[in-house]
Amino acid sequence: MRAYTIGQLAKMAGVSVRTLHHYDQIGLLEPTSRTAAGYRLYGEADLLRLQQILFFKELEMPLDEVRQVLDDPDFDQVTALQRHRQMVEQRMERLSRLLGTIDRTIERLREGTMGLTDDELYEGFSKETRERYRREARERYGVERVEASERKAKQMSKEEWKAVGAEGEAVTQALAALVGRDPSDPEVQAQVARHHAWVEHFYPCGGEVYRGLATMYVDHPEFRAHYEKYRAGLAEFLSAAMLVYAERVLDKAARP
Repeated sequence: MRAYTIGQLAKMAGVSVRTLHHYDQIGLLEPTSRTAAGYRLYGEADLLRLQQILFFKELEMPLDEVRQVLDDPDFDQVTALQRHRQMVEQRMERLSRLLGTIDRTIERLREGTMGLTDDELYEGFSKETRERYRREARERYGVERVEASERKAKQMSKEEWKAVGAEGEAVTQALAALVGRDPSDPEVQAQVARHHAWVEHFYPCGGEVYRGLATMYVDHPEFRAHYEKYRAGLAEFLSAAMLVYAERVLDKAARP
């Protein structure tokens, strides 16, 4: 029978000699024999026991419990190895999913497509204002629709979010320049179509929803103030133009 020195066993198992000394001292892995000079010698059974020890250690089982399991007269190595194999496969599946998540995150960070946080989504608003807007939106549109809108927005990259913000600013400026025109004027309606497309970056916006938004622009003091700072009368003008667009375009598109 081949025998291995403590150094040879340590190298094969990938553990330190000090670790094997400790296992010997606590009675977890005692060498089969010793040389005349007192050096430890390990046989094949010791190698198999060490393998089991390392498997259990990988599963974070305390060494005292490992010793009790291995010293149990009913302990069966084949059954234990089969169980270890099953647990390793499960761990590999979890690690594989984790690696996939890490790879996707790295890719999104490199491409600048990492999703938005709540703070970025509501940048410029205080926490109190942010919560009030969300509460009011839930009351007006329902929790499910608001949460779906937030999820959609958070899936945008930071660059996409900046582009959407820039488009919102541009279309508002364009509409402000048209205040005083007939809301049904083709040029006005072209900009309202652009505004509607901008709104749909956040949620599906049919005729009923768009009319509700038009009403909110004039009824909600803060929304009215937001548009009035661009030009006096913009809130009323935009609301009227949106109602025309909802009737002429959105309602028509919804008919069978």
